[in-house]
Amino acid sequence: MSKNVSDKKPLIDRFLNIIEKGGNALPHPATLFFLFAVGVVILSGIASMFDMQVIHPGTKEIVKPFSLLSVEGMHMILSKMVVNFTGFAPLGTVLVAMLGIGIAESSGLIGTALRLLVISAPKKLLTFVIVFAGIISNTASEVGYVLLVPLGAIIFLAMGRHPIAGMAAAFAGVSGGYSANLLLGTIDPLLSGLSQEAAHIIDPTYLVNPAANYYFMFVSTFFIAVVGTWITEKIVIPRLGNYTGDEKPEEIRKLTSEEKKGLIYALIAMVLFGVYLALGTIPEGGYLRNPETGSILHSPFMDGIVAFIFLIAAICGIAYGIGAKTYKNDTEVMNGMGKAMETLGIYIVLTFFAAQFVAYFKWTNLGLIIAIEGAKFLQASGLSDITLMLSFITLSALINMFMGSASAKWAIMAPVFIPMFMLLGYSPELVQVSYRIGDSVTNIISPMMSYFALIVAFMVRYDKKAGIGTVISTMLPYTFFFFIVWSVLLIIWLIFGFQLGPDAGLYIGR
Repeated sequence: MSKNVSDKKPLIDRFLNIIEKGGNALPHPATLFFLFAVGVVILSGIASMFDMQVIHPGTKEIVKPFSLLSVEGMHMILSKMVVNFTGFAPLGTVLVAMLGIGIAESSGLIGTALRLLVISAPKKLLTFVIVFAGIISNTASEVGYVLLVPLGAIIFLAMGRHPIAGMAAAFAGVSGGYSANLLLGTIDPLLSGLSQEAAHIIDPTYLVNPAANYYFMFVSTFFIAVVGTWITEKIVIPRLGNYTGDEKPEEIRKLTSEEKKGLIYALIAMVLFGVYLALGTIPEGGYLRNPETGSILHSPFMDGIVAFIFLIAAICGIAYGIGAKTYKNDTEVMNGMGKAMETLGIYIVLTFFAAQFVAYFKWTNLGLIIAIEGAKFLQASGLSDITLMLSFITLSALINMFMGSASAKWAIMAPVFIPMFMLLGYSPELVQVSYRIGDSVTNIISPMMSYFALIVAFMVRYDKKAGIGTVISTMLPYTFFFFIVWSVLLIIWLIFGFQLGPDAGLYIGR
């Protein structure tokens, strides 16, 4: 009897087919949040019919579910719908940050800076620079996927190396190292806003600043860049061997005199802005410090992180545009900002439904009840800090295989896990950084990642037989070693009790 054709496929392909089918079976993320919101409304009605109650471990008050199927609940849903949306913390922060990024991107600053970083690197450091540039490109949202990944292949082919290896190095940095960076990017205020909303289920006054994971992610950048380089040189390149395809090396375009002039203008603007920040933060009476205490932690400087992301991107982008003559008038600057907003259309739709879901979850007390009961279970399990965080990293990594959007997943997971871990004494910042590790390491092998199909298309150019299995088999070593290295780094953080970012410790109430 002949075997089924699907049985003859390699195990990795069969596994990936299951993942792909599972992910494709899920509704659109916005629809998913709508269904979750409806589900919360129905569950609140069911839960309120039973004598369900828990004791809040902090206030000792009795917590009962509130039914949104009641008349009062219906009034809340209708009257608070707009406020839920407009007051949703991540919405404004992402929109403001992206306005500045839009200027820097449309002027050509980001593309030119990445090209300069790669083409000016010594040959021995080229792989490291490509991975490193991929990580840094995350500051400007997803520009690395469409610019740096194909550029990595072109550069490797020009150097006589396998182009897919260069593509893999860039992809590993852009996607596998998605959360690491030397600078704050759009993902930082986005996730911190969701974390803060979730933390308010337990403590309505808790603040999660956008730089909450900055120290950890700053250090992570170098570890991920080094490990990504090692994997490329020692595993990926030997496995791929010599390139025998039809593609011919392209000449890598050098910077024009206008582009160089634009970079000089942008550098001057950056230095001047840096002086402004230094004068406001370094002196004890600096104008960006807390006017009452003189502290930097709870100060206009920390509160204005999102504004600074906007200003530095906008100022440097305009300076570059003037120098490189890519901006001829103010209309082009505004068009750049408008183009950035166009890319956020579906995000705004998703945010509307996510905001309703998070609000309903909070109103009904279901999140608090689940958190209290879940915390009791975890406490009874006797798991250590390290084991708990590694388990959560693993869970986040697995969920990422079926749902690609980092913000969509966190909007679902944060209201459940942040309150649960807060009741055990873990800070929202620690839970968030654990999630970011898990979410990043499997990006490069997740068919549900929004740019995965684009990566497959890039690979087909150099290997006509390439498919999902090709991408996964090439990127799997990065996932494996990134998971290990990042987890070990977090363990070190836990052992020594380092802060994750400014005013962002590992624990609360300990």
